[in-house]
This record gives sequence, C-alpha cells and structure tokens, in this order.
Amino acid sequence: MTTDVPSGSQLDDVVHVTGRMRAGIESVITGRPDLVRVSLAVLLAEGHLLLEDVPGVGKTTLAKAIARSIDCTVGRIQFTPDLLPSDLTGVNIYRTQTHEFEFRPGPVFAHVVIGDEINRASPKTQSALLECMQEAQATVDGRSYPLPRPFLVVATQNPVEMEGTYPLPEAQRDRFMARLAVGYPSVESELEMLDMQERSDPIDELRPATDAEHVAAMIEVVRRLYASAAVKRYVVDLVGATRDDPGLRLGASPRAAIQLLRAAKAVAAMAGRDHVLPDDVQQLAVPVLAHRLLPSTESRLSGRTTARIVEDVVERTPLPAPAATSARVRRAAG
Repeated sequence: MTTDVPSGSQLDDVVHVTGRMRAGIESVITGRPDLVRVSLAVLLAEGHLLLEDVPGVGKTTLAKAIARSIDCTVGRIQFTPDLLPSDLTGVNIYRTQTHEFEFRPGPVFAHVVIGDEINRASPKTQSALLECMQEAQATVDGRSYPLPRPFLVVATQNPVEMEGTYPLPEAQRDRFMARLAVGYPSVESELEMLDMQERSDPIDELRPATDAEHVAAMIEVVRRLYASAAVKRYVVDLVGATRDDPGLRLGASPRAAIQLLRAAKAVAAMAGRDHVLPDDVQQLAVPVLAHRLLPSTESRLSGRTTARIVEDVVERTPLPAPAATSARVRRAAG
C-alpha cells in the first residue's frame, strides 16, 4: 500500500504562495524571518498562535499582517476584565416581528481571530475559546455552530505587566500550537522600520497573497506529507522526555506530540519537501513544547526556563537511526 503524498506541483504551489505571504508580512515585520516562517507554519498546520512579549514590539502588528495577507474574514477581540463569553461567541436575539430567536454570531466566527491581551479577560471568558480552538465550533444556548475553515486564533499577551491580568490556564495554553516571542529588532531593522513608517503605515499597503479557500487546500496538502516511523518515534521520544525531566512538574501532553508533527509537516512543505526531517522537528521543539510545561520549584528558583529545558531535551535525545525518511523511497518500497 502506497502513501498518498502530495504531487510536485502541489508542493510548488505551497512554496510559491507562502513565499508571497512571507514577503508581504516581512515588509511589515522587518528583520525577523524565522518568526514569520513559524507563524505561517502554524496556519498551515491548523493550529493557533500565542504571541507573548513586552508592549510595543509588534505582536498585534504581526497578527494583523497575517490576517491581511489572506483574503478572508477577520475578527478582532480586545480582551478586558468585563468581557463576557457571549461577547466572543455571539447571542440569540428575539425578533418581535417573527416571534423567533435569531442567532447573531460573535467575532470568533471568522477565519482569523485576533485576540489582543488575552490574559486580561477572566478565566470564564478565556474558557469560551477552548471549544472554538479545539473543535472549530461554538455552542450557544445548547446549539453548536461550526466555525469557518481555515480557523486561526492569534492571541497576544504581555508577560511583564501582571496587574489586572489572569494567567492562562494550562488547558488553554495546551490549545495553542506555538508560543512565540517577537523580540526587539536589530539596529538595522529598527532603522528600516523608522524609514518605512515615517510617512505611512506599511500594513496599509499589504495586499492579500491568497484567499481562505486556497489556504484550506494548502492545509490538506500539508496533512498528506510523509513522516517516517523513525521521525514519528523521534517526536514521541522528545515529548516523553519532558515527562521524565526532573526540572519539570508537568510534561508535554499527547496533543503536543500531534501538533509538533503537524507543524513539522508544514515547515517541510514550505521548504518544498514531500517528507519530514528530524531537523524540522528540532526547529519547532521550543515554540511548540515550552509553553505547555510547568517548571519545578528548583527550576524556577535557579532561573532555568522551560525553553532551556526543551533545548536540553533536544540535545540529549538521540536522533533517528539512518533510515528511509523520504516519501520517494517509501513509495518505491510500497
């Protein structure tokens, strides 16, 4: 039995379209190509993205640029302590003319949902996103409504200002495929940013590189990429090692293994390959795993971050033995 891997033309299309998207986003977010690449990988892997950094580094700008690069519906939510779950999912309104209830959808009924400062909302409101992010549906008054596809949540949060914030619960952090820190730009990139924004905002010039239907098709291509048994075992070994690490009191979940493999497939497709390499997994280990882990008391006191722990896990986990990881070889064997 052979594996139904994508054709060369389908992979060329993914490379071409994501290249245009990256070029457009990088014209707004200068000097951080790896950040843009991983963000698009999350989109193609049908995940959700958490951007965490100090104010003013471009978290919301990156989220808006991703949304602008696709001709699709966009929902914007400014999270505040008084925000209610119905403000996200929508409400039923009684129409006196028809004597019936009419459902008015909330901002989560969009292809790309931008959530600003998600940790400012109460846990009750934050939990309203759980069903949406995991099952691509929203339940209002006992009735479930499907969300559009593709469906991407890009949420931002500020890790330094704790007044008036609520930490994201572990269950919700686990729903985000990746957490990224935008970081400060280099001197050259910051000078370029000043030149670009001296007279206008470059995001106003950003034009869509594709549409929602095309993104959905690329997602299907990514899902069909080949991953050898050795690569899958490597993913499981990495995730399993976090559960046994003495520096952690909570390791990565099985969902983390699934999302790590999906993200690795997306990175491989964007590189034009029809199979996943261990390098793809290694590149994504920190952004996909670190935010799901809880450090031990000793790790916190010593200042050892979960990102550092994941890096150590990657360093000590043996790479797969030389094996046929290529889909081309797999088809020949099949």
